[in-house]
Amino acid sequence: MTSQFVFLTTSEAIIMITRFITFIVISCLFAFSAHAQEAKRSITKVAGDVYRFQNNFHYSLVVVTKAGVVVVDPISKDAARWLRDNLKTITDKPVSHLIYSHSDLDHASGGKVYTGAKVIAHANAPEALDGVVPDKRFDDQMKLKVGDKILELTWLGEGHAKDLIAVVVRPENVGFIVDIASSETVPYKDFPDSNIDGWIDQLRKVGKLDFDIFAGGHSGVGVKKDIDDILVYIEKMRSQVLAGLKAGKSAEDLVTSVTMDDYKNWAQYKAWRGLNVQGMARFLKMSGQVK
Repeated sequence: MTSQFVFLTTSEAIIMITRFITFIVISCLFAFSAHAQEAKRSITKVAGDVYRFQNNFHYSLVVVTKAGVVVVDPISKDAARWLRDNLKTITDKPVSHLIYSHSDLDHASGGKVYTGAKVIAHANAPEALDGVVPDKRFDDQMKLKVGDKILELTWLGEGHAKDLIAVVVRPENVGFIVDIASSETVPYKDFPDSNIDGWIDQLRKVGKLDFDIFAGGHSGVGVKKDIDDILVYIEKMRSQVLAGLKAGKSAEDLVTSVTMDDYKNWAQYKAWRGLNVQGMARFLKMSGQVK
């Protein structure tokens, strides 16, 4: 038997080594990318038969009843599929009702996954939400009885979205409120696409509802007092920004001076506090409350 050896030139060897290293690096990048894109999902108990489903930074409400499961917000097609396929970890009942908190697509996509569910939305919601046409709409309030649970739906008026509702579950006394409030977290960035005075009125309306546990569409589970704290934060910022604008200060000046120091321990304070100030200044100018 004759052995054959292949001898490479230095340049050929360098090319082969470079290609091998490139292959390893690309493989690692793909592996890292796939891991980074893997959604963080879980179902956790809030109280009694009320659960929250987490999909990364979004949450939907899951209420298990003797007659079926009520889901508030599908979030997305992939999220809804995951929840549907993993409900068996907490119940053998199917999803009988799907409620939309509002029509923003980061909460209202993927509803088609829940085939056969009765769909409920506010009267101001679009004709179809990501292709799903509601079976039932309501104006101001609606009381929904499913099995042994009662869900009280309340329209919050126009502010952040014109079809935003609150959902309170009895007998657990859990309030599910999306976007306008997150426990000990400053509002999202620069109050995008929102009437901030309407937002304040929405928070006041939530404050009049009767519930103990606050389960939001973002951040952790809290208590009803968290709603009042967020209202105070927004009203305090509004007052300071309005006074500054009337005194001739620019939005950039106010980002420096309106520090909201009492809320430094809140989540996203460093990232969003300045954006909150800019958004507040923009709203006050665009609404004609200051020149």
